Amino acid sequence: MTDLTTYQNYIDGAFFACDNLIEVRNPATGAVLSRVPESDAATAERAIAAARAAQKAWSQKPAVERAGYLRAIASKIRQNAERLARVITEEGGKIQSLALVEVNFTADYLDYMAEWARRIEGEIITSDRPGENIFLFRKPLGVVAGILPWNFPFFLIARKMAPALVTGNTIVIKPSEETPNNCFEFAKLVAETDLPKGVFNVVCGSGAGVGSALTTSDKIDMISFTGSVGTGQRIMAAAAQNVTKLNLELGGKAPAIVMNDADLDLAVSAIRASRIINTGQVCNCAERVYVQRGVADQFIERIAGALAETRYGDPIAQADVEMGPLINEAGLRKVEQMVRTAQSQGAQLITGGAVADLGKGFHYQPTLLANCSHDMEIMRKEVFGPVLPVQIIDDLDEAIALANDCEYGLTSSIYTRDLSTAMKAAAGLDFGETYINRENFEAMQGFHAGVRKSGIGGADGKHGLYEYTHTHAVYVQS
Repeated sequence: MTDLTTYQNYIDGAFFACDNLIEVRNPATGAVLSRVPESDAATAERAIAAARAAQKAWSQKPAVERAGYLRAIASKIRQNAERLARVITEEGGKIQSLALVEVNFTADYLDYMAEWARRIEGEIITSDRPGENIFLFRKPLGVVAGILPWNFPFFLIARKMAPALVTGNTIVIKPSEETPNNCFEFAKLVAETDLPKGVFNVVCGSGAGVGSALTTSDKIDMISFTGSVGTGQRIMAAAAQNVTKLNLELGGKAPAIVMNDADLDLAVSAIRASRIINTGQVCNCAERVYVQRGVADQFIERIAGALAETRYGDPIAQADVEMGPLINEAGLRKVEQMVRTAQSQGAQLITGGAVADLGKGFHYQPTLLANCSHDMEIMRKEVFGPVLPVQIIDDLDEAIALANDCEYGLTSSIYTRDLSTAMKAAAGLDFGETYINRENFEAMQGFHAGVRKSGIGGADGKHGLYEYTHTHAVYVQS
């Protein structure tokens, strides 16, 4: 094991070793890939101090100058795209083509956010008083803590870093212990640029150690977290101590509604993709289907066949697979348990329904469950695996009511050829996003946000950018 890569924290423009280390494993094979720091609170505090010390000078640079650093990092990413994609595949089990999409999308996202440098706008507000002008400025918050998930770990660096930096903040990133390697490779590329020290920092460790230090610090001005509802709730409780601003993207149980007049080829293709992309471990992808009775049998037959034909396995050993493993043993057992519970509650297993016998790794068969009902756990709780439960509905009103009766509210989708039906769904669905006749994936210029337990705030586009600013009203009496 002496030839394993041992990564180091990146603080104040330099790499620092850590005595305590965590092993990172390939979920497709169980093989150890690297060792990463299991940092303590003191290390996190050192990174916060470095970010705090750098923030004032960074904020005083013109926004267009700050944007130039983002473009330089984007260029480095494109030059190393294939290598970075392989790192993502090895540690996360993501198929290679999807990993490469994530890398390139990350570079594009950095460039996109850089474009906002000349578009950060305040307001001039009419006063009630003669000779007075009211100005509303947008200013950086200060130091941001970015806490990353393991399912899209590379892109989420940019999703938090890019708007933070272009608006004049500095940042401390904590990668997931499951998939940290790509973040350290990102840090190496940052170190090759002339980004001022302290502006970008990476500290790896547990939620109880590094995570707690970041979320309880009175030197952190905003916490941007992507992950589970439970962890988000704990972060909210910790942040309350200092009334720290929060931006939380949490879980989802996205409904997909398939109407009688739907393009079934499109619906089957898009919904299948939702369940096998990253092995169903995507918070905005369809997690439950409400199909209208008139096309239910046809839809179930088609989607069952499509899922059964899915090629899955080790994405490194088999470059042509469509689906890799679940992230870890706990994830695999959760999916297994939820399928068994659904069957015990009356769900009909159409295809799949078992741990895949591939000899190693955390693989689960693509699974379709029919005859599901709204009271089943499988229709109400996030599976985060390649499992699709289907419930038959009679009309749109029923579908909307069932879709909205959920503790989550991130994304939703509907398949219909009727404009009135589509618009009624858009008006009635109580979710942060609705996809109509398309796949479940957001655009960088949109606004990815949820309601209820799916989160607070949002990301992407103008509104996501302004999450990283605060307003400053200035009254000038002449």
